[in-house]
Amino acid sequence: MDVYFYDELIFPLVCRMINLKELTLDIIVERYRRFIDGNDLKNLCNHVPQLNKFIFNIQSMISLEDDIHYSSNEEIQQTFIDFIDNKIISCVDYSPKKKIGQCHIYSYPYTMKHYKNITNNFPSEFFIYMYVREVSLFDERPFEDDFFVRIAKSFPLMKKLSLTNRKPQKHKEYEQLKNNNNKDFAIIEYPHLTELELVEVHQDYAKLFLDHTKTSLSNKICLDINYGPLRKATHNFKRDLMRVNCAKVTKLYILNEVKISKTLKSFFPNVQNL
Repeated sequence: MDVYFYDELIFPLVCRMINLKELTLDIIVERYRRFIDGNDLKNLCNHVPQLNKFIFNIQSMISLEDDIHYSSNEEIQQTFIDFIDNKIISCVDYSPKKKIGQCHIYSYPYTMKHYKNITNNFPSEFFIYMYVREVSLFDERPFEDDFFVRIAKSFPLMKKLSLTNRKPQKHKEYEQLKNNNNKDFAIIEYPHLTELELVEVHQDYAKLFLDHTKTSLSNKICLDINYGPLRKATHNFKRDLMRVNCAKVTKLYILNEVKISKTLKSFFPNVQNL
């Protein structure tokens, strides 16, 4: 049975299915004080004794209040100590500005086609997500270059990438390695990417993705981007390092009202909707 739901009311519903043998659970849950963890899943399994295959992908979010306990990733992992037959991965993250906490728990190998709201706490241990086609990234802390290297390697068949991050990068390793002709420098490759969303981003990320000496994009990209980061990254559409990747864009959506200039058009020669 495959269940895709956005509320924890699914838990009592599943617990009534005592003859259930296989379950794929993909849910997003908003809670008040506590993340869903291994204890909740053990309780579910105890109510469904014939369950012999359990695949899950659960994101639970809580509001940050002064009197709640901020669970660590290690504490969440400890609740899965009895799941000896499964590899369970957890990612705990807190966003003080949004006043929300997020806990993502899932069984590995990961079989979903999406992986949403990845932060800097994305597992440092290397895992491959062969089924994932759509990825979204969000953090209140900057994403550095090595983070994007891990994302590209972890999701080799990714087709859509969405990025939200307004913080400037602090450590531009790729810039330094490239400028020093360092042998460790390697272009970040996204061979299957067809959609790139850079809507709420600092110009540093537009620079990283549009500079063909740092990032290799596939042909026929659909690009969604705000005008400000695009203009700054391209130095007002005069920076030649951006022309190769911009020429791979066949659909362009600029999310501000802006007068389309000749210089902008020259950067996107294969876009028909300008």
